[in-house]
Amino acid sequence: MTIQLEREIDKLKQKILSLGTMVEESLYLAMQSLEDRDEAAAQKVMESDQNIDDMEVDLEEECLKLLALHQPVAADLRFIIAVLKINNDLERIGDLAVNIAERSQYLATQPESGIPLNFGLMAEKVQIMLKKSLDALVNMDGTLAFEVTASDDEVDAMNRDMYKRITQAICDTQGNPGALIHRLSISRHLERIADQATNIAEDVIYMIEGRIVRHKTEDYRQTKDLKGFKNL
Repeated sequence: MTIQLEREIDKLKQKILSLGTMVEESLYLAMQSLEDRDEAAAQKVMESDQNIDDMEVDLEEECLKLLALHQPVAADLRFIIAVLKINNDLERIGDLAVNIAERSQYLATQPESGIPLNFGLMAEKVQIMLKKSLDALVNMDGTLAFEVTASDDEVDAMNRDMYKRITQAICDTQGNPGALIHRLSISRHLERIADQATNIAEDVIYMIEGRIVRHKTEDYRQTKDLKGFKNL
């Protein structure tokens, strides 16, 4: 790697981490707006989305410029390709945080349903997955990335449980059907964010090992010793 390319890759890494921080903050604020019934906090999430979109476009342009000007190979090429994909995943998470904020803004105007539908545990699990995926990127830590992929099933199960509870409440005509449907959407958005965090973790694994593990999580889990994976 030339010194110039090394510097450009370091700058790229800082930019993708900055984008990750913005997205984490957006998701946190969206969930706080839901918990606190805070319309103003929800509005902040929606207003910050343009900054995330602008940074996503800037990062994509930087990646394409590096590919064109430096023609990187091996690990450098894998890094740039992975950043291109992670960049898109982060922008999508930002969009999903906006969707949650829009739902929470509506719910803040509605009376409390009285039905125990707490998103706290699911939101915490999703936020931890996102944080771990970004930490795995920072430290090039395969073990941490693998932990994220292993957590996705738990969030899927939480989403299924929430779906059953909300649909049952709608069938029993409990509470406001419109508000319940908005809560169902929030559950689905959280599940999708977990999927995006898993995508980021899989791209980190690709950076480290040069192997695409997407759609092969179970096979990968059987062939890799978790303790020994970190140093691959």
